[in-house]
Amino acid sequence: MMIEITETQYQQIEHCMPCRRGNVSHSNIQALNAILYINEYG
Repeated sequence: MMIEITETQYQQIEHCMPCRRGNVSHSNIQALNAILYINEYG
């Protein structure tokens, strides 16, 4: 079972995240889910 943040969960913490700036192709929620994946699977 993979841990993943849903849109509803992300909306609760969105105000704590930095604003997207520049030419960034990934959203904050994608970055958080990637961090959780690495944390879970190494």
